[in-house]
Amino acid sequence: MTPSVISQLIFAVVFITAAALAAYNARKIIQNIRLGRSERRTDEPGRRLRTMLLVAFGQKKMFKRPFAALLHLFVYLGFCIINLEMLEIVIDGLFGTHRAFSGLGAFYSFLIGAFEWLALSVLVGCIIFLARRNLARIRRFFGTEMTAWPRTDANLILTAEILLMVAFLTMNAADYKLQLLGAPHYTQAGAFPVSGWLLPLLPDSTSSLMGIERFCWWFHITGVLAFLNYLPYSKHLHILLAFPNTYFSNLHPKGRFTNMDSVTNEVKAMLDPSYTPEAADMPIRFGAKDIQDLTWKNLMEAYTCTECGRCTSVCPANITGKLLSPRKIMMDTRDRMVEVGSAIRKNKEFKDDGKSLLDSYITREEIWACTTCNACVEACPVNINPLEIIVELRRYAVMEESKAPTSLNAMFGNVENNGAPWKYAQADRANWAMDNG
Repeated sequence: MTPSVISQLIFAVVFITAAALAAYNARKIIQNIRLGRSERRTDEPGRRLRTMLLVAFGQKKMFKRPFAALLHLFVYLGFCIINLEMLEIVIDGLFGTHRAFSGLGAFYSFLIGAFEWLALSVLVGCIIFLARRNLARIRRFFGTEMTAWPRTDANLILTAEILLMVAFLTMNAADYKLQLLGAPHYTQAGAFPVSGWLLPLLPDSTSSLMGIERFCWWFHITGVLAFLNYLPYSKHLHILLAFPNTYFSNLHPKGRFTNMDSVTNEVKAMLDPSYTPEAADMPIRFGAKDIQDLTWKNLMEAYTCTECGRCTSVCPANITGKLLSPRKIMMDTRDRMVEVGSAIRKNKEFKDDGKSLLDSYITREEIWACTTCNACVEACPVNINPLEIIVELRRYAVMEESKAPTSLNAMFGNVENNGAPWKYAQADRANWAMDNG
């Protein structure tokens, strides 16, 4: 068996194993998202597609902070487009070819040249992002919820992307030099405007160059496959989920809150005795206590959260020193969802573990600190809505437990007795006009 065939077999095993693990992890994520209640988010497909193209592909909301947005665009476009070359790498690995698409001629040279400039932009962007996180220490990258792991996760991904881009450019540089030396199997193909700068740093020995080229080739492909399987455990899952999450965005005005049909029917019947209630399913629970009470969209958003902190940085409650952090709401929801999903897969069913999203993860102080201003929703670059979760937790506290801050209980009593939030009877509401007449 020749070394080439052995290499092909090893690559096939690595590729199939990585693909199988990725499929297994994707299945777990889908199962976890399906723990949520059903919700219809398939209306107005044209408008939804437009939202996805503008917000996810076009990164429209990112450009409220131009410098960070420009760097993110470099990394986003570069990493996504460069990975188109993965198709060629996979073909080369499985069939023992080298630069399988080199027959495209001038267009192939254009592609490789473009990939190299994009790789350079990714490299520069990631280095600046690392410096911003660890040297500039921007405030929104820190907080009580940003423990050691979230900060390490971000640094690991940025470091991995830097290493992958360095490997990609070094691989091309060694390949280019082997082409110039007329080494067998290294056909003249591609343009190397960036990696060409590295030629003086490389040895002149053909065997050494082949070793460098092969090492970088394997490092790049295994690194990308490892990255693919690391995503489910990282905040960088947003790379994949940002697109469906923005497609299934809430298309209603941000200030519009949902009503429960069963409650709405009761109120209408109280106001109009002739009203005939419409058929409505009685909910298992009013509001949300645990993740099963939230919708699948809420759970998808928890997975999509980038932990960028834009929501928390504009939250008036957080700015004034209150405990609430919208980013923490999403991170806690994700942690609880993963915990419940793992328990179900282990026990084949959900067994009460004495925990819940409310109280065990998110405190009452947090949910009542929210002013429902929607600043966090407006700030999120991928249309995540922490406010929906907060409102559902509040709804449970009020409607199921009758637990609310004293000021709200007083207001509820006034609404019930006086038809308004104030303590005055309806007959006395106009007294102020007579007193000041």
